[in-house]
Amino acid sequence: MTNPQNKAAWLTGPKEKPLKVSDAPFPTPDIGEILIKNAAVAINPIDCKIQELGIFLQEYPNILGGDIAGVVEDVGEGVTRFKKGQRVISFSAAFQTGKPEMAAFQYYACGLETLTAPVPDGLPFENAVVLPLATSTAASALYMSDHLALPLPTVSPPQSGFKKQTILIWGGASSVGSSAIQLAKASGLHVLTTASTRNAAYARNLGADVVLDYAAADVEAAVAAAIKNAADKEGAPFVGAIDAISSPDTLETIARIVAKAGLPPSTKVATTHPPPESLKGSAVMTWVLALNLGLPKYADIAEAIWGRFVPEALAAGVLQAKPDPQVVGHGLESIQKGFDVLQQGVSAKKIVVTL
Repeated sequence: MTNPQNKAAWLTGPKEKPLKVSDAPFPTPDIGEILIKNAAVAINPIDCKIQELGIFLQEYPNILGGDIAGVVEDVGEGVTRFKKGQRVISFSAAFQTGKPEMAAFQYYACGLETLTAPVPDGLPFENAVVLPLATSTAASALYMSDHLALPLPTVSPPQSGFKKQTILIWGGASSVGSSAIQLAKASGLHVLTTASTRNAAYARNLGADVVLDYAAADVEAAVAAAIKNAADKEGAPFVGAIDAISSPDTLETIARIVAKAGLPPSTKVATTHPPPESLKGSAVMTWVLALNLGLPKYADIAEAIWGRFVPEALAAGVLQAKPDPQVVGHGLESIQKGFDVLQQGVSAKKIVVTL
């Protein structure tokens, strides 16, 4: 039987624009892999930065993309969770493995069984595809021993008999922030987050207990007060923070909040971009690399998130596929447009292209 034709949106060289749509090898799933016929892909800031700055990639041409949603076309040796025809989402392991056939921006891609979850029939692919990279990043920040090392999430978090803790999630309306709020609540945490006044209701709907306006003149004092109040009145001491934005400004703001709240320099802050050296000593800031979730060292976390929580929570309607997709086009030719739209800025949305 002849394989269908595969095409990809290729990055042909460092800083090259636009992406070039042309033929690509038809992937064959290896041991522990599944082959997915992509129905929708999402675009993330890291994709734009790789193209703009010419970073991370060693070989060209290459294929980008971390978020995959589609239908299982085939399964490799040893795969037991999935079968042909099943609807799935998958977090691409292309960077971790160095295999372009695992990148999202093509018609057919291979995914690791351990980083893939089934999608309920009632959830459209363009909605489901907002989750993989954001969920993996948030989970890495929350649960890896290198970062906050918190209790793993469950569909029905414990209501008693555990020590409640407070977390700050800066940027609650971002894609990583949206996933982090939901995972943190599923781990039984008291969640403080920041968002614009326009997105405050959105963050509360995801489960945030306290939402503070990041643009307010007194935001640092307000967050510090909320941290102290959670410890004093809620009995939920502060366990650390995730900065889902991680610009120099937001990281410096969090460092000042740590000081204003009277927290020790050992306070943990998980960042989505490398923290500047100038902040060393103000808190323990660690850069989250979601691609590490596919390593054997973190197999227990991957299993807890992708093997149990995501499938169960999606099926139960507990995990919301947020932020909502902003579909900018159909076909691989629209992916470069997606890059351009994302770089213009979006709020409480994720850029998606259907295939």
